[in-house]
Amino acid sequence: MAQSRLKHVDRVRAIAVLCMVEVHTAAILPPEGITVGHPAAFVAAAFGGMAAPMFVTISGWGMYGSAKRRISGGHDFSDWVFWIVPRVFLLCLCQIVVNILLNVERGGRFEWQTPGVLTLLAFAALISPILVRLGGRERVISMLLICASPLLIGDTSGPGMNWFERVDSEGAIEWLSRFLLDGTYPVAPWLFYVLLGTVLHDLGSNPEAREKGVAFGLLATTVTIFVAVFEGVDWALTSGDAVLTFFPASMPFLVVSGTMVALIMRLLEGDESVGGNPSLGDRLAFLEPVGRLSLSVYVSHFAVLGLVAIVMEGEPRLGVVPAFAATIAHTLVWIPLANLHQEKIPEYSFEGLMKAISPANNR
Repeated sequence: MAQSRLKHVDRVRAIAVLCMVEVHTAAILPPEGITVGHPAAFVAAAFGGMAAPMFVTISGWGMYGSAKRRISGGHDFSDWVFWIVPRVFLLCLCQIVVNILLNVERGGRFEWQTPGVLTLLAFAALISPILVRLGGRERVISMLLICASPLLIGDTSGPGMNWFERVDSEGAIEWLSRFLLDGTYPVAPWLFYVLLGTVLHDLGSNPEAREKGVAFGLLATTVTIFVAVFEGVDWALTSGDAVLTFFPASMPFLVVSGTMVALIMRLLEGDESVGGNPSLGDRLAFLEPVGRLSLSVYVSHFAVLGLVAIVMEGEPRLGVVPAFAATIAHTLVWIPLANLHQEKIPEYSFEGLMKAISPANNR
């Protein structure tokens, strides 16, 4: 019997992908006169800092859940191959499409061969048969080791690299380095969020344990704030000299963002895990179509931004108000579009394509 779809999971997916749309749009349309220290820039960066961890965590949650169902169904090696290969192929293909849509040669941000968040998710799908066979304790230990990886690999993560160095790779060795260590979303340490998703999945029926983990994480978050104050450095920056950094992802960033992701998931869950209703009832139901189309929205919004990048190349920056309005409008427009899509053509999407190229008994 098919497992009922959890509403709060689709809502978390929707929030994650909409936040990614927001931060990517803000990067293409940065307003005139806004520096990294401006409050508006900090708010935009905060959304971006939460978007990708939430996106990867909920993707890890979903892949792990699917893998668990296949384990319980007694799938053999060929079944696993027919389930994994379409996912890895489509995610890698979508990554290339994204890179082409927002290519640096047309005012964009990526080289066509750049590994990114979708190649990270492809890797997660590839190792899902291994993850699902690990016990909860082994995955928690692995998660903590990956969390500590920024300290272990040190300068190998490329703290001095700029954006365009991170998205460029000449040859297989550099590509592998970007994929594993010093790209935008390298396996070390971004696999932390995939493992976090598996742990949260296992604790789905134990909200008390998750709440204790969130409480510990909030305590650790408070410590990072005090460290920033006492050392006289910024608490959070996209990159540079700060306690929390995104490129490369620092250990405090992993702890703080992982805590926020777990907190958001718990808040939106309500008592749905025990047969009740998600938090806020159906007031967030309008977000669910976006969550069901998260991959399609993720890829499609880059088509829009690619056109914007071409138009804006060489042009002066927009003022604060028009840049802000354009960013918010482009973020929110995907909500009615996703609802309309689900009403009119629900089968035409990357998610639908995934189902079409997967054997029926492996979906």
